[in-house]
Amino acid sequence: MKSLDPRVNRLPVVGKPGEISPKVPLDQLGTFEVFVQPKEGKPFQHEGIVHAPDVEMAFVLAKETFTRRFTCVSLYVCDTRNVYVSPLTEATSNAYDLISEATEKSTHKTSYEIYHLLKRGKQHVHVGTVQAGSPQEAMAEAKKVFKNDKTVYNIWAVKTSDIRFTTDEEKDLWLTLPEKKFRDASAYKGGDKLKEFLERHNA
Repeated sequence: MKSLDPRVNRLPVVGKPGEISPKVPLDQLGTFEVFVQPKEGKPFQHEGIVHAPDVEMAFVLAKETFTRRFTCVSLYVCDTRNVYVSPLTEATSNAYDLISEATEKSTHKTSYEIYHLLKRGKQHVHVGTVQAGSPQEAMAEAKKVFKNDKTVYNIWAVKTSDIRFTTDEEKDLWLTLPEKKFRDASAYKGGDKLKEFLERHNA
């Protein structure tokens, strides 16, 4: 069946109807989550994503994308596929209320980083680390350790070993990123310059 739009009819035929061909390698780049630490002692917070062929390139692109306009002291990235997400909540319900006890507990445990979404429309913030044998168990452990009277709308768990951290040797990457006040409108003091201009011409 042909389209009535001639532009559609000029498009090359891709595949056959009803058949799904495997994608060519690197046909689409993967997504990586980016976390930034604005100051020493402050928790890491989620800043966004980058598309990259691997985690090392994601680290480079994250630095260029998210740390050029403000200062930070550290950054890390992880593959989106390695982020375990809690069930979605509605209204003011707490995500931890939807987390049940892990049915199977592993004797071999590893560390998982836990992140909370405390306000809708904001970013996830790192709250701490738990030891668990699976993402599900990590969520259950996080409930024991981090649940309090605050409403948590969503929870992320990421295995620590799946994260590409900034190493100590790379810390100087951010020494060349001072506050760029000249990018702020307030730095231009337009009101003072206008006042000076008017006084000069009214003299």
